[in-house]
Amino acid sequence: MQVVRTVAEMREVRRSQKGRVGFVATLGGIHVGHTTHMDIMRPLCDVMIGSLFLNPTQFSESEDLSSYPAVEADDLAQFEAHGTDIVFAPSVDEMYPPGGIEQIEPGPIANVLEGAHRPGHFDGVATVVNRLFDVVGPDIASFGEKDAQQLRIIEQLIVNQGFEIEVVRIPTVREADGLAVSSRNQYLSADERRAACVLYRSMNAAKQEWRNGERSSENLKQLMTSVLDSEPLADTQYATIVDPHSFNEVGIANPPVRAVLAVRIGKARLIDNMLFD
Repeated sequence: MQVVRTVAEMREVRRSQKGRVGFVATLGGIHVGHTTHMDIMRPLCDVMIGSLFLNPTQFSESEDLSSYPAVEADDLAQFEAHGTDIVFAPSVDEMYPPGGIEQIEPGPIANVLEGAHRPGHFDGVATVVNRLFDVVGPDIASFGEKDAQQLRIIEQLIVNQGFEIEVVRIPTVREADGLAVSSRNQYLSADERRAACVLYRSMNAAKQEWRNGERSSENLKQLMTSVLDSEPLADTQYATIVDPHSFNEVGIANPPVRAVLAVRIGKARLIDNMLFD
């Protein structure tokens, strides 16, 4: 496996690659969610490129970037074990050179839910993904449904920027009790970890009511909120039903719709979603 540190070298290496190039972008802190991407992508491409870049522009001042749980040597070992050919691991200066790079405005979808609670977050995501696509030049790239709002922003970015990149949507990887796998789960104490499965329970409860014929989004929201409120350690930021394309809230939950929520438990801010279709 080849590790590439600079933009210039990555462009040169990319020019030498033949066949279909797949791309798995990460912030580091590789876990089973990331390795699932790699395992799904490996048979879909001739060359698999991964990236390790803890992007500072998608973190707010209130988020401690230095505590993000990532160890490069461990992450590189995971990439290699899962068949990655090349890992692009640039510095911040390589990704954001003094002359500046194209800043991407992700549009209205970036102003709601996660965008409202984390101002500037999706600007940072869209800008760094655009930069990675430009440097790596993939034919196919994977992104996870766990970050469903981010996934839609990236799909729209591909259209807006004219990239010819196929997106592979990777279903949310879950623990046995339903908790979505996330780097931030490491911040949870044992008691908080037990409490965290309330996110999945709340969405499942709403989905069951939806399957039984309930179409009032307000009723479904109230059901999710009541389940979340039953857990003393859970502090709900939002729990709602949205259109899966615009991520605007809907009044009537005709399919398809997506339940989305963000909950703080201890130091960890956890997000999750579930499609009703």
